[in-house]
Amino acid sequence: MAQAVGNAQPNISQQKIRDMYVPLVTISEQRRIVSILAQAFGRIAQARANVEKNLQSARTLFESHLQSVFSQKGDIWEVKRIKDIAKHSLGKMLDKAKNRGVLQPYLRNLNVRWFFFDLSDVLQMPFLPEESGKYTAIKGDVLICEGGYPGRAAIWNEDYPIHFQKALHRVRFDDPEHNKWFLYYLYSQDKSGELKRHFNGAGIQHFTGEALARFELPLPPLPEIRKAVAKIEALSAETQRLESIYREKLAALDELKQSLLHQAFSGQL
Repeated sequence: MAQAVGNAQPNISQQKIRDMYVPLVTISEQRRIVSILAQAFGRIAQARANVEKNLQSARTLFESHLQSVFSQKGDIWEVKRIKDIAKHSLGKMLDKAKNRGVLQPYLRNLNVRWFFFDLSDVLQMPFLPEESGKYTAIKGDVLICEGGYPGRAAIWNEDYPIHFQKALHRVRFDDPEHNKWFLYYLYSQDKSGELKRHFNGAGIQHFTGEALARFELPLPPLPEIRKAVAKIEALSAETQRLESIYREKLAALDELKQSLLHQAFSGQL
C-alpha cells in the first residue's frame, strides 16, 4: 500500500500513484467475479436479515413476558411509592476545584447499562473517609441513571462497595427482595415508553430524585415476587444465550464477506 506523505494533511504523491500496482483481469473475468460476488452478497444479506430478525424476536419475547407479568395485577397487590419502601440518594458532585480526599474509582451513568455495569472505563475522583457511607453502593443496591439515559439501571452485585457520581441514584430497599422486581418493572416501563412520563426537562431529560421518590411500584406478596422473578431470570438467561448465538452468526457472515472480497482481489475465485 502506498504511504501517505505531507505534514498537515495526509496526501499521496503523483509518483506514488504511478508506482502503485493494480491487478488487471479481462472484462469477461471481471464480469464472472462480479456475478459471483453479487450472488454471494445477496445470500449473505438475506442471511443477515434473518439473523437480525431472530435477534429482535428474542428480545421482543422477553419484553412481552415482562409486560404480561406486570399487567396481570392480583387483587392483593399493593402499590407503593419508592420513598415509602426504600432509601434513595444521588452521588457526589464532580468538582475538581473543591473535591478533597483520596482518589477512588466511581461509577457514572456511562458505566450503567440495563442489568449490568460496564467497568472497562472507570474513572477516579477524591472522596473523604466520612463520605464513604453516603456515596458508595453496596451489594444489592440499585443504581439508576438520573440523566444521559434516564431510568437505565442495574443492581450492584459485587462483594466490594463502589463510589458513585451525582449522575446516578442509589436505591436501597428496606426489603432486599424488592430490588430485582423493581429493576424489571423499571425496564418494562422504559420499553413501553411509560417511564418518560416521570422525566423532567424540555431538551435534556432527567429522572429527578423527586420523581423517583413519587414513582409507584406494584407489589404482589413476596412468594409471588420470588416465583415471578425466577421465571423472568430463566427467560432472561435463555434470551442472552440466543443473542450470543445470533451475534456469533452475524460476525461469521461479516467474516465470510471479507473473505470473499479477499479471494476476489487475489485471483482465488
